[in-house]
Amino acid sequence: MTFLELAESVLKEEKRPLTSSEIWNIAVKKEYDKELNSQGKTPWATLGALIYVNAKDNPRTIFGKTDSRPKKFYLKSMASSLNLEDHTIPEDLLPVKKKKFNYLEKDLHKILTYFAYYHMHCYTKTIKHHISNKKEFGEWVHPDMVGCYFRMQDWKKEVNDFSNAIGVRSIVLYSFELKRELNFTNLRESFFQCVSNSSWANESYLVAARISEDEDFFNELSRLSASFGIGVIELDVEDPHSSEIIIPAKYKKNLDLETINKLAMNNDFKDFIETVKIDLTSTKIHSKEYDFVEDIENLKLK
Repeated sequence: MTFLELAESVLKEEKRPLTSSEIWNIAVKKEYDKELNSQGKTPWATLGALIYVNAKDNPRTIFGKTDSRPKKFYLKSMASSLNLEDHTIPEDLLPVKKKKFNYLEKDLHKILTYFAYYHMHCYTKTIKHHISNKKEFGEWVHPDMVGCYFRMQDWKKEVNDFSNAIGVRSIVLYSFELKRELNFTNLRESFFQCVSNSSWANESYLVAARISEDEDFFNELSRLSASFGIGVIELDVEDPHSSEIIIPAKYKKNLDLETINKLAMNNDFKDFIETVKIDLTSTKIHSKEYDFVEDIENLKLK
């Protein structure tokens, strides 16, 4: 049984919308988890990521999702027999977001680490700015976080060997700049900080937990992103699986090695590229050298 088959079985039997956590807990009670062809260390998180991605990106998906928070899932084939109104909040009745933040920017790192791991297959590393000499290199030097996706995870050994033989890079390097909020007040500063700190990577993202819904703002954000190839990720601090890439980054084939050399003055960044090199050479990912991926229960920001 696959994870999606497990979810389908539970939803068919329960005949009601369920969150991914509820689906997993019910599956465990029914011992469906023992029938999975693979689990991993955190099968509940894997189930959550797979069902979210399938319901969102697959036009032929059998899963529907509600507009409530947290999102609940149901089988489209059973939609006519379900009372979905109880699980869907009209857009004009959605609660107004709090004006004050009850968390710091650094608290968003673990949310991004979780999202990047389960939805981008990316291992992240937080870069501590205070260990670098800003006087020598200026204010905007380092990204807040960096990451790496190893294609070798998805490729057969023969394909990996072939890519190495012909010199095709089998990794994607990411750069992330985090903000608690993006609006007209801080858009240009935040955006060009991201551009300044991210020119070296294959893909660069500006990440925020709260993004203005103003139409003019989004048009300007889209314009800047298109001009410089910067992507945008909106984090959902209440339901990390509902975080999403709202504007994809433009992939840059060539890495800026001069800037990478400059960034290596920071020990965190130097350790990151050294670990990536070792993992790429050995074809074994040393996950303990990257940011720890928390259980979803530990991600709630207080």
